[in-house]
Amino acid sequence: MAERLESLKAGIVGSFSLFFTFVIAALLNTFVLAKYFQTLASLQSHLNWHLWVSGAVATFTGFLFGVTYRYIIRSDQNPQLKAGGVLAFGLVRGLTQIELGWNSHSTIWPFLVLAGESLSWFVFAAIALDIAIQLRWVKPFSSV
Repeated sequence: MAERLESLKAGIVGSFSLFFTFVIAALLNTFVLAKYFQTLASLQSHLNWHLWVSGAVATFTGFLFGVTYRYIIRSDQNPQLKAGGVLAFGLVRGLTQIELGWNSHSTIWPFLVLAGESLSWFVFAAIALDIAIQLRWVKPFSSV
């Protein structure tokens, strides 16, 4: 039961950190990048249900990442494990966005930006989880 509680805490840290970076990215997209990319110009409207759904998906994805990341890194200090966990989640989301852009018959550049944004979301979530583990808010999964 203690391991489940620690996984829940890791999931909560992951969901909060991913939601926070989602909000920052949405603001950046709305006020900066939408001027240069027509695809992102639809974000300039008031909060719509697409943004709410995207925020919910980002939060849930952050929860899943937090739980999984805790099990991936265990108590090891292996940087390849950490990078692999971040890349696994970031590339799955990012490559899906690139494929969507490729199939939409428009320019792919905005979708490359969104893919890079997805990678950065998980980098920030991993940093938040590493800090939470260092501060002993979350205990790493013991492999024994």
